[in-house]
Amino acid sequence: VQLQAYGGGSVQPGGSLRLSCAISGIVLGELYMTWYRQAPGKQRELVAGITRGLNTNYADSVKGRFTISRDDAKNTVYLQMNSLKPEDTAVYYCRGQPIGSTSQYWGQGTLVTVSS
Repeated sequence: VQLQAYGGGSVQPGGSLRLSCAISGIVLGELYMTWYRQAPGKQRELVAGITRGLNTNYADSVKGRFTISRDDAKNTVYLQMNSLKPEDTAVYYCRGQPIGSTSQYWGQGTLVTVSS
């Protein structure tokens, strides 16, 4: 099983980015998917999650600005990030957890830098 996160980059405050997490080796429909981020000197934190039934949850700090979605046909999960702030600067990781299992799979991370 492999998760490949991509789409990070450098943007100015107020800008947008869309992260993607491409999954191989397992069917996306078998996974509960989440995005995490880790800023320099800080612990990794949960950003957003999406269930197989498309229920979503978000960290308070990103509610109303970020949207998580999934395309099971493409085996890909997305994180649309709007109104980006400098404090959103972090390495973003996707994580997949098989439903009913304690196993987890992590992507390699993609760097998002928000700076003027």
